Amino acid sequence: MEPTNKLVNPMLTDFYEITMSYAYWKAGVHEEQAIFDLFFRKNPFQGEFAIYAGLEEKLRLFENFHFSDDHIAYLKEQMPHCENGFFDWLKSVDCSKMKIYAMKEGTLSFPRVPLMRIQGPIAVGQMLETASLTLTNYPSLMTTNAAKYRLVVGFEKDLIEFGLRRAQGPDGGVSASRYSYMGGFDATSNVLAGYLFGVPIKGTHAHSYVQSFTGIEDLKNRTLVGADGKTHDFVKMVLEMREAFGFNKTNEGELASFIAYAQAFPKGFLALVDTYDTLKSGVPNFLCVALGLLKLGYKPIGVRLDSGDLSYLSRATRKMFLEIGARTDAELPKFLILASNEINRSVLTSLRQQGHEIDSFGIGTHLVTCDDQPAMGCVYKLVEAKGIPRIKLSQELGKMTIPGEKEAYRLFGEDGYSLLDLMVRVGDKPPQPEKRTLCHHPFDHIKRVYVTPSKVIPLHHCVWDGRRIYPEVPLSECRDYVLNQLRSTREDHLRDINPTPYKVSVSVELYNYVYRLWTEESPVTELK
Repeated sequence: MEPTNKLVNPMLTDFYEITMSYAYWKAGVHEEQAIFDLFFRKNPFQGEFAIYAGLEEKLRLFENFHFSDDHIAYLKEQMPHCENGFFDWLKSVDCSKMKIYAMKEGTLSFPRVPLMRIQGPIAVGQMLETASLTLTNYPSLMTTNAAKYRLVVGFEKDLIEFGLRRAQGPDGGVSASRYSYMGGFDATSNVLAGYLFGVPIKGTHAHSYVQSFTGIEDLKNRTLVGADGKTHDFVKMVLEMREAFGFNKTNEGELASFIAYAQAFPKGFLALVDTYDTLKSGVPNFLCVALGLLKLGYKPIGVRLDSGDLSYLSRATRKMFLEIGARTDAELPKFLILASNEINRSVLTSLRQQGHEIDSFGIGTHLVTCDDQPAMGCVYKLVEAKGIPRIKLSQELGKMTIPGEKEAYRLFGEDGYSLLDLMVRVGDKPPQPEKRTLCHHPFDHIKRVYVTPSKVIPLHHCVWDGRRIYPEVPLSECRDYVLNQLRSTREDHLRDINPTPYKVSVSVELYNYVYRLWTEESPVTELK
């Protein structure tokens, strides 16, 4: 499987990854074994969780990781002082000697716990850094952002991603559609994302469509074939509805546009109603056309609000639907009210507080640009070289690394909710269900807790062992996995405002291991 984006290849990297690889090669250590961890230090969006995404595209990178003749020729020009033997070696590089562990695509994740562990020749592992990060950072940020929108709006409302035209370029737009769906959105307006990944696509029409009609005389065709197979004078039916309900002062061009759209999509009629006046023209015109469709055996979908006070307008629109329903003989379906117009999480929270009648939200700019946090902040750090654990020290505890080859487990309590994530050294005994385990804060010896888990789930799985091991998982299955985790995680960890921190711990053995290395590697200050 090739990467979705043709730009994803070994050249999608920072130059220093290549120069370091040359230095490894020149020193004769390029084949020595090393381990790198890919993780993040801080949760995005002032929250207490993130969702790991981008694994599929990284696996496709690993499957196709080889430098072409053109790549080599370009690098020779940029590095004229380097020996030819390096470029001969570079031409032979692939991922056949690498072993990679990762969380499942869509896993709820927390700081310091490796999302991916990369093992193999140090020079190859080094060259995987930049592309692995870029294929993790935005996908994980986007999926997390979408999940937070889902949590704010609730699981019963529909969410549609509308962001392609505002996204950072074509790849940003397609990735946003893909990962917002994984994070819990229901559909996208992006046709290419639907084509590539099977994301459901939805759309209505724009204001320009409504404005292009000036009156009923613009309609070249007055008929519509009903569900009964017979041809009816649809325009006449709609105008009779208009007369019967006293909607004669609505904008006639708008009415004509709705009629034409209903003729084109009698089974999918959803009208944008705010081109001229939502309550005085748009909604009444929609009702006239919708009642005509109902008479012919079709079920209209509803309306889209794209401006104004969405709380007030949605409630007033629902009231109008109910009033017209009470005046007709037939029982009207519950028409859908879709709202768009620069909606963000704050707007959704405000609407919930004010009360509204909106069934579905179209979210664009604020979702796909992740405007309240433009980057995820994942890092890629060496934690072992030549079998020797390596630690990065810092005066900021948050920037210290946890050395060595590690694996992580999620421990669950009796209520079914996860209690904490526990990292242990590979080879040490993992935590067991119903057995008491002492769990340490990674860097604070005072913070520790005993846990007797009811269930233990390993978080890391071998996804690559010289070749791909992890199966190709349908995007819809990843989405279900994300939503199931959101439903089964304590609400206080997930809430948008003042969430409870989730515990990330290490085993006693790993804590002692970290502390010993910390002591050995940290210089002792001498006071005079």
